[in-house]
Amino acid sequence: MRSRAQVVVIGGGIVGCSVAYHLAELGWSDVVVLEQGQLSCGTTWHAAGLVGQLRSTESMTRLIQYSTDLYGRLEKETGFGTGWKQCGSVSVARTPERMVQLRRTAAQARAYGITAEVITAGEAGELWPAMRTDDLVGGVWLPGDGKANPSDLTQALARGAQRRGVEVAERVRATGTVVKGGRVRGVRTSEGFIECEVLVNCAGQWAKELARQAGVTVPLHSAEHFYVVTEQIAGVRPDLPVLRDPDGYAYFKEEVGGLVVGGFEPDAKPWGMDGIPHPFEFQLLDEDWDQFSIIMENAVQRVPALESAGIRMFYNGPESFTPDNMFLLGEAPEVRGYFVAAGFNSAGIASAGGAGRALAEWIVNGQPTGDLWPADLRRFAPWAGNDTWLRDRVTETLGLHYAMAWPNREPETARPLRRSPVHHLLAAAGACFGSKAGWERVNYFGPAVPYTFDRPEWQETVDAEIDACRSGAALFDQTSFAKFTLKGHEACTALQWLCTADVDVEIGRVVYTGMLNDRGGYETDLTVTRVAEDEYLIVTGSAQATRDFDHISKGIGEHRAVLVDVTSAYAVLGLMGPESRNILQKVSKAELGEFGTSQLIDLGHATVRASRVTYVGELGWELYVPAEFAVTVYETLLATGVTQAGYYAIEAMRLEKGYRAWGRELGPEVTPAEAGLLFTCKKTAPFRGMDRIHDSRRTIVSITTDAHLWGGESLLADGEPVGHVTSAAYSPTIGRTVALGFVKDGTLVKAEVNSAGERYSAQISRKAPYDPTSARVKV
Repeated sequence: MRSRAQVVVIGGGIVGCSVAYHLAELGWSDVVVLEQGQLSCGTTWHAAGLVGQLRSTESMTRLIQYSTDLYGRLEKETGFGTGWKQCGSVSVARTPERMVQLRRTAAQARAYGITAEVITAGEAGELWPAMRTDDLVGGVWLPGDGKANPSDLTQALARGAQRRGVEVAERVRATGTVVKGGRVRGVRTSEGFIECEVLVNCAGQWAKELARQAGVTVPLHSAEHFYVVTEQIAGVRPDLPVLRDPDGYAYFKEEVGGLVVGGFEPDAKPWGMDGIPHPFEFQLLDEDWDQFSIIMENAVQRVPALESAGIRMFYNGPESFTPDNMFLLGEAPEVRGYFVAAGFNSAGIASAGGAGRALAEWIVNGQPTGDLWPADLRRFAPWAGNDTWLRDRVTETLGLHYAMAWPNREPETARPLRRSPVHHLLAAAGACFGSKAGWERVNYFGPAVPYTFDRPEWQETVDAEIDACRSGAALFDQTSFAKFTLKGHEACTALQWLCTADVDVEIGRVVYTGMLNDRGGYETDLTVTRVAEDEYLIVTGSAQATRDFDHISKGIGEHRAVLVDVTSAYAVLGLMGPESRNILQKVSKAELGEFGTSQLIDLGHATVRASRVTYVGELGWELYVPAEFAVTVYETLLATGVTQAGYYAIEAMRLEKGYRAWGRELGPEVTPAEAGLLFTCKKTAPFRGMDRIHDSRRTIVSITTDAHLWGGESLLADGEPVGHVTSAAYSPTIGRTVALGFVKDGTLVKAEVNSAGERYSAQISRKAPYDPTSARVKV
């Protein structure tokens, strides 16, 4: 084994081999793959091999589509069989609610260019003759889905990489990472030290502990995962589609005339709490028929022949799962040159091709080449590496594969975790909490109610909160905002390069700005407040704390400035509405500034920073309160009689106003021209991505309709997809649903929206439905 390589990939499963294959394809062949056992001996070998294309976002769907293309051509390229078969898949619904979800899935698939057909129960039975259908409502047929042999795929990827010069070293265990000056310098192994510039952690279940040794957080936890392989069953043929019965927690795949029967039980069984043993090659855990019973009982209901079929093999193979059921990809913010591809949540075979290419491009280009935010490792902060929290959360996340994809569905386990200083006051007032980046945040004030695809029971409560804000004032706890300070002689110079807007402003000014990548796409949007000649307060979204801190830190480069995360130091209270000035004047002697200003003011007995900005389209202030004064200030404001409100109201009001949200409307592949935010771009001073801000393939527009939308619906013109909805909410102010979305043609004024298979007329505009001139904001 060589003593130096440009890249060391740790893990010889399908993901590690895919990364190596794609690095070599891009011309980086000075790569060593280290496998502590044999290729595919960890999780890959016992994977079921299902490849379903559709994911919750367009960018993640594109990754899987690439996987299917790669698997289809890999055998011809390498001479190794892959077992790839495009047999299609059928998903069935036992309940009307599940059928609504499947119809939404089909509409979303068509918006992403995937062939999907809503079918009847009878048509599902024709595609899958061994299935019982009398208790089904219907289903969806996706002919582009398929299955593959995981071990064969891994060998084919490894062979393809080796032919381009990659070295694959089996029986070599990585024992630690050498980090100097914040960068990867090499890897310690059972066979000696390898110097390298880039390390790629594809170690599967071992990835968390391996990363922890280098000071890197990789939040995943193992859980036992089960399936059985039956003897041959009459009527089961090789071209049988993959069958998914999510209401029964089960899936079915043909194998040698029999069936692979597996699933995702709602209450999973964590494993490896004391660490993953070594060696653990081609090993399974003990059978657990009690844990598997809920899957098997439902499987027999769906395929009655299973009741008399012999069981050839019971597989209990542990796999790693993440807190949100999405895999982990990207460069670690803690250590430069340390990349991760792990935590694939039992979807590693489908994801490996696209994820391997995406990470290889990130490594070679020094930045992602597409929108990888849903899988970005930086969506988690170090707190997410807590083993106890991960163990408790993974009991739920495994089951999310087949759980109902309700709108606004909240995690139930390992909560509460992060709480605002005023959390107890909110709870006492009857708040219904949601979770964002571990924070408990108020969704609305009222009792928890059942999830639904229809008009929710909380709608009247939220409507009242909106009306209070629009007609008087409302108080919001927005403490979960991520907050940084950037201080130093060259803080302004660094930000001028990173920000689209001019931040070389007078002290006490708040600037809304984007930060772009080299392609002109949004890495983030945030507010920057100049609080001193050499100091700025930067405020961004709750979920973006780690990612934005990393992006800004890299962008500072050699400039003399220091970035500090001060999120926990301040509570943020939003006081919004036409009466907000009058309320503040009851509790403060300060002269309140104009829109876009920020100042320290007295508020009762406390001193707070009052920034006159808004995300709801009304006169208002964000109040930055030192954490120790938060309860006092909140009680002072409550004493004025102001209405308390939550994030569902904020969401509806920002959509009424057409305000964009990063991660929905804005992202790494959306330019200012597409976002309608060219007005936030300075004309003279250069900034990153400046030469690409006018690139445009689509346009963000406001949408109004009588349909009840949740986001993700497709937009049609003359029956053909022309865009999709990104965010939606009912607006009591407008009296209709308001939404934002992308359309290919920015001049479009009318369209149809496909909501669970039903078409509704929709009006399209580049102007906000509510107060398009922002007169109310600037009074």
